[in-house]
Amino acid sequence: MYSNTSTVLLYKRLLFVLLASGFIGWLFDIFWPAIAISSIALLIWHYHHLVQLAHWLWQSKSINPPHASGTWGRIYDGLFHVLNKQRKKQKQLRHRIRQFRDGAEALPDAAVVLSDDFIIEWSNKKAQNLLGIVCPGDVGQRIDNLIRNPEFTRVLYQQAFEAPFHIDSPLKEDTTLELRIMTYGVDQYLLVARDVSKLNRLETMRRDFVANVSHELKTPLTVMRGYIEMIQAPGNNFDEHWLTVFATIEGQVTRMDRLVEQLLILSKVENNATYDETYRVNLSDLVTNIVKECHWLNQDKQHKITSDIAPDIYISGIETELKSACTNLISNAIAYTPAQGDIQVSLEQVKQSMGMGVKFTVKDNGSGIKPEHVNRITERFYRIDKSRSRNTGGSGLGLSIVKHVLQHHNAELVINSQWGVGSEFSIIFSSTSVIQ
Repeated sequence: MYSNTSTVLLYKRLLFVLLASGFIGWLFDIFWPAIAISSIALLIWHYHHLVQLAHWLWQSKSINPPHASGTWGRIYDGLFHVLNKQRKKQKQLRHRIRQFRDGAEALPDAAVVLSDDFIIEWSNKKAQNLLGIVCPGDVGQRIDNLIRNPEFTRVLYQQAFEAPFHIDSPLKEDTTLELRIMTYGVDQYLLVARDVSKLNRLETMRRDFVANVSHELKTPLTVMRGYIEMIQAPGNNFDEHWLTVFATIEGQVTRMDRLVEQLLILSKVENNATYDETYRVNLSDLVTNIVKECHWLNQDKQHKITSDIAPDIYISGIETELKSACTNLISNAIAYTPAQGDIQVSLEQVKQSMGMGVKFTVKDNGSGIKPEHVNRITERFYRIDKSRSRNTGGSGLGLSIVKHVLQHHNAELVINSQWGVGSEFSIIFSSTSVIQ
């Protein structure tokens, strides 16, 4: 049984031994020899137990400590108690490590634990199949010595870990990997990789399908529009009923033609995901012209459109895409703001951490957007109110086009809306896109 060893008790026992040996020596007139003999005996006894302790700690394979009584018995019991606690903690730690490794091995993705200087510390078996990293053979090597890819090296060098990125598989052709690096533990990183080749192929098939169908629909819609215009030409005498029917057909053809046009724009923007050729765009002149062109959309509702556009703002980008994004935001404000409403368009420079950025804003006092819809309105064909969108001719593609355009221009879409009060859509361009 473990018990504390009192310092006072030790000194009392030592004093008792010395007094007893001194008393016996005094009786036989050998006081100092008796003291010396008892001291040497104590020293030999303690050294004997020290040797036993060292042997038990460093050489013996036995878990149980040497048998002893008195002070050394308490010391052995205390050490045995501490060692038992340590063994239990180690056992729990090993169990947790096994649980972690079993969980990591069960992941469908490759997982690699890196040190703060990107040295491999551990990886699961999936990492061998996707990245060619073998544990424990590759432990201790820098990750960029094994994954030689320019995009991967750039991300490591710039520590741009905010978003996932894609690289070609170092092992298999026609295989694309999505990688994400995140902080993990203390001074560590976790690299997670997964095969997205099948998803990319499906996405490519979807884009091709939309593009092909849109192109195929363009011609018959043009033919239908031509025949309807011929039927509605002056001089054709039709009953009022048929005039209403032809007007309805014309409206639906116009709506479908607008939808096809939006699909073609979206397809073009999506297919330009890797388009690198950008130009110097005068954003101030572009927005000014868009506001002027949008006035014809405002003939029925007669909104009050005001603009505050800072002059001589230039950014690096694709002019056609930027025009499409800005036009969509202004068109949406016109479509979903009640008649005689106020629409404010502004373009200004804003201060950012890395320099001066640019902010394009369209603000209206329409019905606004409920909070549950804000995060989804950039999805394809997502409509807040289907009947309202149908009446205004909305396709549900405008904000999706804006989102894809901004991805090409290192920009973000910020939406501030209050239900029943109005909405504010802002495009914020990073300072890296601004040309001074």
